[in-house]
Amino acid sequence: MRKVVASEIVSLDGVVESPEEWHFPYFNDEMGEAIGEAMAASDAMLLGRVTYKEFAAFWPAQEGGEDDQEIAEYMNNTPKFVVSKTLEEPLEWNNSTLIKDNVAEEIAKLKQQPGKDISITGSPTLVRSLLQDGLLDELRLMVHPIVVGTGKRLFEEGSDQKALELVDSKRFSTGVLYLTYQPAQS
Repeated sequence: MRKVVASEIVSLDGVVESPEEWHFPYFNDEMGEAIGEAMAASDAMLLGRVTYKEFAAFWPAQEGGEDDQEIAEYMNNTPKFVVSKTLEEPLEWNNSTLIKDNVAEEIAKLKQQPGKDISITGSPTLVRSLLQDGLLDELRLMVHPIVVGTGKRLFEEGSDQKALELVDSKRFSTGVLYLTYQPAQS
């Protein structure tokens, strides 16, 4: 069975919003390698509406240098499943399929199909929902040593309690901690 794996860039105070404004000083080859490994282990993406709209506005126009081209090819050519109650078909970004109803059921079906991991980037509302529904298999956090102060947090006040188990950790030379969690077995 396929795994649903969320990878999040997060500040020390839990902010995931607008990482392009604070994350880049901490990016290095170690982080690039970890991101590359995660991309190689997946063959589908799961995105929420906001992340989808941001990515669809950016990635189709990207060609960039050699490193950027590999990421652009992955982003543009990988099948994308977009969870949204408000978007309408057809979605403009190639290889994008809308999941509008029965979200948990549709994602459970995707997990049953043959293939590699199904990756999530950003999409904090979707990540929280999948964690609560028992459909998130792994949560990978790149915790940056910066307090952003304001912005959307991965886990907002009022979220239900959910125990996680740390299954791997790495420290990058920039001070970023790469933490991998799985839902704790009760």
